[in-house]
Amino acid sequence: MEQDVTTTERPADVNTPVSAEKTTATEAAKTGKRKNDVPDGPETIGRGKRRRGAGGKKLRPGERYVPPPQKRNPCVSFNQEHFDETSYYFESGLRKVCPYYFDFKTYCKGRWIGKSLLEVFEKEFRAESVEYYQNATKEGRIRLNEIPVEDLSVVLKNNDHIRNTVHRHEPPVVGRPLDVLVDDGEVLVVDKPASIPVHPCGRFRHNTVIFILGKERGISELHTVHRLDRLTSGVLLFARTLETSQKLDQLVRDRQLEKEYVCRVEGEFPESELVCEEPILVVSFKIGLCRVDPKGKECRTVFQRLSFNGRTSVVRCLPLTGRTHQIRVHLQYLGFPILNDPIYGSTAWGPHRGKGGLVGKSNAELLDALVEEHRSQENLRMLDNMDECLGVAQEAEKSKSNGSSEPNKTGESCPAQTDVCSGDDKPNSIERVDVSTNDTPFEGSQNPLPTNSNGDQTKAADSSQKNPSDTPDHLCSECKLVRPDPTEKELIMYLHALRYKGPDFEYSTRLPDWAKEDWVEAD
Repeated sequence: MEQDVTTTERPADVNTPVSAEKTTATEAAKTGKRKNDVPDGPETIGRGKRRRGAGGKKLRPGERYVPPPQKRNPCVSFNQEHFDETSYYFESGLRKVCPYYFDFKTYCKGRWIGKSLLEVFEKEFRAESVEYYQNATKEGRIRLNEIPVEDLSVVLKNNDHIRNTVHRHEPPVVGRPLDVLVDDGEVLVVDKPASIPVHPCGRFRHNTVIFILGKERGISELHTVHRLDRLTSGVLLFARTLETSQKLDQLVRDRQLEKEYVCRVEGEFPESELVCEEPILVVSFKIGLCRVDPKGKECRTVFQRLSFNGRTSVVRCLPLTGRTHQIRVHLQYLGFPILNDPIYGSTAWGPHRGKGGLVGKSNAELLDALVEEHRSQENLRMLDNMDECLGVAQEAEKSKSNGSSEPNKTGESCPAQTDVCSGDDKPNSIERVDVSTNDTPFEGSQNPLPTNSNGDQTKAADSSQKNPSDTPDHLCSECKLVRPDPTEKELIMYLHALRYKGPDFEYSTRLPDWAKEDWVEAD
């Protein structure tokens, strides 16, 4: 249930400021809840009123009541209440998050209507076993319209609201601090380290740029101007005000924002300037996978070689359009994939690894091959969200047959939804350990649910450098595993956003060490 169920904070609306026009919106922003968010507990249903369905119709005998959907407040931003859900600790050069309790929420999707909760869990949320969901139900962790579910055979109806409380573990990221390059009240520019996502997505929430800025610097209500892939480092630009955000968005749409990247690729890149104009098609929006395809969108990238050390080349990249994974896909097509690119450098693309667009596989077959390659390497979480990857093959095949891709409203390099194909921290080996139920925080509790969606039970977590592994949750499969720390190779891809330039501004970082002419990859 954890991977596809959405929360009340949507990535596309991350940290937009709270409107001052309505008091109700302001109050909602303070609490992180929807406007008119009134709990529908058993004691509030039918007291003094005749029960009616969502459309105002009388309920037939035995018919289950479904409350009407509540309006979302688009102005809700992440605030201190969210930042306090848990804490960080640092170990072996990595930033780690103390496990915490968290609510995943969603309204019933159209394809679920008429199906039982058990069917939905079994077919669409395979990250956990049916046994897990049955046990979670017994402990009150699964709620339907805010009422604990007693039987997973309950049939879902339109507007049903599902809440699943989980013990959440986040993958570690590099422990390097976020360097703030500019903060002048209008824009905030940071030098993003590789391995850290920009905003909450997939398995990441607190180990993201948005949350690190909020938790460590007290910075919130930021407007995302552009995004970088999780494994990409470099210049990341936020707007501090709505007015600045609108101006920068217009620059992006008018293609007046110049972007310069550097990367290190396999092999000897040509010395002369090279321009790639191959169209790019999105294979799957769910997992952010793309390929060169005649039916894709027009693209143009200019490449210039900066150096060659005998094995790999440093290349300057100027993307003149802003398609998803544009630089990575074009370099793959040219036969020079980015060093350490876990997706577009994969052998799942065939013997030529996608050079010249030669793949010889349908989109569904390609997705299956990528999943299988990472599975064979015990590296499944390089794809971040295997539950979605495993279920997306049919969608990918439809995408291929339709031959069209959804409009890219932002014109930027990373889709607003979860970019689950950007790499992750799956270790080379996993050790399973026994967890006694006598050590669980739920023992002797009649209501195992946290008091709210922010996991108050974890607020007292030790914020020191100690690993809080001595408080396992007896239902959590992650608590039963001991994972080796990820290696540098699993956390870094050699692609860096070096400079962003507009008509009257320019922001840049220093050249990464791996981009220097005398750099040699460690064995």
